[in-house]
Amino acid sequence: MLITPGKLLAGINSPDDLKKLDQAQLVQLCDELRHYIIDNVSVYGGHFGASLGVVELTVALHYVYNTPYDQLVWDVGHQAYGHKIVTGRRDNFYTNRVYKGLSGFPKRKESIYDTFGVGHSSTSVSAALGMAVASKYLGLDDKQHVAIIGDGALTGGMAFEGLNHAGVSDTNLLIILNDNCMSIDPNVGALKDYLTDITTSKTYNKLKDDVWNLLGKLSSIGKSAQDIVSKVETGIKSTLLSQSNLFESLNLRYFGPVDGHDVDHMVSVLNDLKQIKGPKILHCITTKGKGYGPAEKGNATTWHAPGTFDKISGEIHKKVYDKPQPPKYQDVFGHTLVELARSNDKIMGITPAMPSGSSMNIMMKEMPERAFDVGIAEQHAVTFSAGLATQGLVPFCNIYSSFMQRAYDQVVHDVCIQNLPVNFCLDRAGFAGADGPTHHGAYDVAYFRCLPNMIVASPMNEEELRNLMFTAQLPRTEQAFSIRYPRGQGVMPQWKTAFKEIEIGTGRKIREGNELAVLSFGHIGNYVVEACEKLSKKDLQIAHYDLRFAKPLDKNLLHEVFSSFKKVITVEDGCIEGGVGSAVLEFMADNNYQCEVRRLGIPDRIVEHGEQLELHKECGFDPEGIERSVLSMLESVRSIA
Repeated sequence: MLITPGKLLAGINSPDDLKKLDQAQLVQLCDELRHYIIDNVSVYGGHFGASLGVVELTVALHYVYNTPYDQLVWDVGHQAYGHKIVTGRRDNFYTNRVYKGLSGFPKRKESIYDTFGVGHSSTSVSAALGMAVASKYLGLDDKQHVAIIGDGALTGGMAFEGLNHAGVSDTNLLIILNDNCMSIDPNVGALKDYLTDITTSKTYNKLKDDVWNLLGKLSSIGKSAQDIVSKVETGIKSTLLSQSNLFESLNLRYFGPVDGHDVDHMVSVLNDLKQIKGPKILHCITTKGKGYGPAEKGNATTWHAPGTFDKISGEIHKKVYDKPQPPKYQDVFGHTLVELARSNDKIMGITPAMPSGSSMNIMMKEMPERAFDVGIAEQHAVTFSAGLATQGLVPFCNIYSSFMQRAYDQVVHDVCIQNLPVNFCLDRAGFAGADGPTHHGAYDVAYFRCLPNMIVASPMNEEELRNLMFTAQLPRTEQAFSIRYPRGQGVMPQWKTAFKEIEIGTGRKIREGNELAVLSFGHIGNYVVEACEKLSKKDLQIAHYDLRFAKPLDKNLLHEVFSSFKKVITVEDGCIEGGVGSAVLEFMADNNYQCEVRRLGIPDRIVEHGEQLELHKECGFDPEGIERSVLSMLESVRSIA
């Protein structure tokens, strides 16, 4: 089903076409663009509220700036659907987030208008500043650089590092703060309160009017624009002696707040700001989900990425099943954490801005004094957890696998070197699906397995996740404990089993066999079960072992395997380089076993977006791929014989 664009939007194949419109037509174009996004996402799914909130800003930016020569950096990419549509990707926008289709985020190799890949947050200021400094060095004094950063992304420490540097850079850099009080979940922390104070303060609102009255004269004054800006700055500083401006204190010229949904005013403002040299920040007030009633009035977290829905009624489509379905791993985590916390008053929950996605919100609701959303601040989340552990508490720090990459130094320096018993629960391990390579949890096994004082585990099902969490909260005075699990459903509709302690570093035999051994790690072991069942119908008895721990390895189990089999396959949904298969090869070499080992996992390349099973098939470790590998290895044995 192809979505038909409105009359004006149908003629926009690039920003050059956009610039041909009269400014008076931009309101209609924004209306058409907004409805095109609504029509597409309601049918095909995807992120929703964030892009609706920046429709007018998107149109104004491409109308005013000479893109792609002028550089726009979006932070984060949830906002960029309108940008994609007006930069030549309208007619294939329906492939957004589909296997082999458009990425859900800006992506450099997808379009020259996508100046920087942005799947994680808080990177835009640093990236745009780097571009601006490069332009200055190359003598491109007319080149403009704009970072569009959501206020949620501004809670990330890297954004503050960029702001701190930008203030002394003397570059053509404009930072647009898209202030809607939301990232995925509602924003938290002092910065949120500060921005609220700015937008509600009578002093600021009076100052805002004075600023824009002066800036409105810039286009006719010409060379004296800098003098006016200087006077405005002096006015800001004198007026706000009793109410310091955070951005001004960083030497960034602050303008705003302005209505981000007034496209005419935004065009005028951006044209004026182009004439002002140096780093500056424009504070825009927007509404997430703007223009679609259910998204504006309903739960903004739900409408961040609602899936498909009826655009008339706003009813979100839900799958109907004829039998009970397994829960999502994230929900098993959330409910299990609360269950454990009820009996262990030392347990604390921590998440960096993903309470709904990780299901930490369950504990936050029941035990608000013991569960913390620290904002988009993975580094802080880890060191905060380490601080809790020093005082004898039991922190469960839940961070998506790909986001944990951002806090690796803190894991090394603040947790492992000090040998602190912090528990890390890594959600979205393996392929994250339609969010693509910026969100795939491909590397955590490799980057955690090499660390001293680190336990690395992964459950094959919900019962195993509960038991690993139970084991992790038992008293211990050292070693971090990492538990990784994938996005999506498990395999056990009846999952609330009694807790059992798992001996750290022990695996288990799932299936007896005499032909070949398959060693799996984590949920992907269920694919091995399926493959072994099919092979048994061909009278092939394949042994299957669930390693359960990548570190420490179950040496007794591996001695059994290598003493009994000459052909071994390892299966994991993490990177092959340095992963579980590598650990098995190291064990084999260290113990002088002579066996053939074939490793299945994520190859040493960037894997794009798509449904999880599609990506598993692409990489050869879906059930059919595992079956093919087994048959291939057995065929080589028989041909030699």
